[in-house]
Amino acid sequence: MKIAHDWKDYEVLKTANGEKLEKIAGYTFLRPDPQVIWNTNTKLSTDVDAYYMRTENKSGSWKFSKNFPKTLKICRKNLIFHIEPMNFKHICLFPEQAVNWDIMEELIKKANRPIKVLNLFAYTGGASIATAKAGAKVTHVDASKSMIDVAKINAKLNNIDDIRFIQDDCTKFVEREIRRGNSYDAIIMDPPSFGRGPKGETWKIEENIFDFVSLCDKVLSKNPLFVLINSYTTGLQPTVMQNILNTAISGGKTESYEVGLPTKEKGIVLPCGCSAIKIFKD
Repeated sequence: MKIAHDWKDYEVLKTANGEKLEKIAGYTFLRPDPQVIWNTNTKLSTDVDAYYMRTENKSGSWKFSKNFPKTLKICRKNLIFHIEPMNFKHICLFPEQAVNWDIMEELIKKANRPIKVLNLFAYTGGASIATAKAGAKVTHVDASKSMIDVAKINAKLNNIDDIRFIQDDCTKFVEREIRRGNSYDAIIMDPPSFGRGPKGETWKIEENIFDFVSLCDKVLSKNPLFVLINSYTTGLQPTVMQNILNTAISGGKTESYEVGLPTKEKGIVLPCGCSAIKIFKD
C-alpha cells in the first residue's frame, strides 16, 4: 500500500463503524466510509463542524455548525485545493490521491521534455493541478460542469492558466481525438463505478473499462511516459487493473497497489481504493 502523507491541513482522526472523523483546515468532519467495516466499540460523536447524515434510502445531507464557512482551502507541498461539502458526502478532493501525484510529478520532471497529459474522468482536477505544476501541458475532461468549475477554482488558486478544460463524455472525446490525430504522452483516468455523460451516455466500469483503456492506447504518443488508472470500485483489485493495462497497452512496466491514508489511531491505516500505473522507459 502507498500512503498519502505530508498533508498540512488534513488528517483522519478516528475510524469506527462505517464512519471516519477528519480534521480539515481546522474543522472537524464526520462522514460515512464504506471501507470502515471494523468495530472498535467506539461511537464517534456527531458534535462536529460538518456531519453527513445517512437516510434510510442511502442518500443523505450535511449538517453544519453555526459558524461553519461555505468553503475551505487545504495545502500539500506546493499545491492548494478548494474544499466544499457536496452531495454524496464528497468534499471536492480525494486526499489519498497525493500518492499518485508524487509519482506522476517525478516522472514528468525527470522526462526533461515537453509532456502532454490527458486526464479523463478528471473530477475537480487534483491530478491536473499536480501534473501542470510539474510542467506538463494538461487536457482535463469530465462530464460534470460543476466538477469542472471546481477544477478551474483549483487552477486559479495555484496560478495555473493553461489547462485545457473539456466538458464531455470521456469515451466520445477520446474517439474524436483519434479521428483528429491527436496524441498524449501520459494518460490518467479515475473512472466511476457508474455514471452518465452529458447526453445520457451510460458508463459501467466492469463492462466498459477494458475497451476504454484499449481505446486510449490509440491516443498515446509514439514516446509515451505513463498511463495511470485509479479506482474506488470494490471489484477492481490492484491486480485486475494491472492485468487490464498489460493486456490493453503494450510495452512499459506495470505496478499496482492500494492507496490509503494514515490515521491518528495506532495500527490503523484507512484503505481508499487502488491504482495501477504503466511506466514506459523514457
